[in-house]
Amino acid sequence: MLKYGHDDPQHAQLAETQERMESQSAPQRAATSGRTANTATPRTTIGLRERLMMAAGAVLGLALIVAVWLLAGRSAEPTLPTVAEVNRPAPAFTLRALDGGEVRLEDYRGKVVLLNFWGSWCEPCKEETPDLQRAHVQLEAEGLVIIGVNLWNQEGRDAEQKVRAFAESYGMSYPVALDTDGSVAQDYRLYPIPTSYFIDPQGNIRYIKASVLKASEIETLFRRLQQG
Repeated sequence: MLKYGHDDPQHAQLAETQERMESQSAPQRAATSGRTANTATPRTTIGLRERLMMAAGAVLGLALIVAVWLLAGRSAEPTLPTVAEVNRPAPAFTLRALDGGEVRLEDYRGKVVLLNFWGSWCEPCKEETPDLQRAHVQLEAEGLVIIGVNLWNQEGRDAEQKVRAFAESYGMSYPVALDTDGSVAQDYRLYPIPTSYFIDPQGNIRYIKASVLKASEIETLFRRLQQG
């Protein structure tokens, strides 16, 4: 095998070539290392576009929260029963009371008044009277006034006996007024009985229901009128 010494020209040429290659690759390695370091460093500043998008997202989220809150509040509010909604003055009246004395509508101005027209022969009236009595007991202290207006002129013979028996059998403790000549029913444009009129504290008829009332419906309408 042929060996080269340090003074051999071929050996010197090889050494020079190796030196030159190493000197050229060093800057390239440094540049590559610099690019890698720059790539790995995260950005610490947020651009204007990103800030605007973040602000818009926050506003949208707040609007969504408010919308959900409003919808939840509406869904919690009691549904209004099926009634006719009107707004006209309630005709004044003074009628004889079943237990003696008089019933004057004007005496109850400032309160919510429920006028319920009924007759002792009326089957739907018999169905709803327990609910009327229940609502009277539960809501009288809060300001609800229930007046049962009996169609006395249609009761026929022994009217007083029939009316008293009806009132006692259902334990009616709210006032019973006697429309002896039918004039009040006429003034109120009475529908087939039972018909109920809800009168607001200002003395205006606001709701009319020409069918059986439930205690829950009475409470809902009463509280609606209380709110104005």
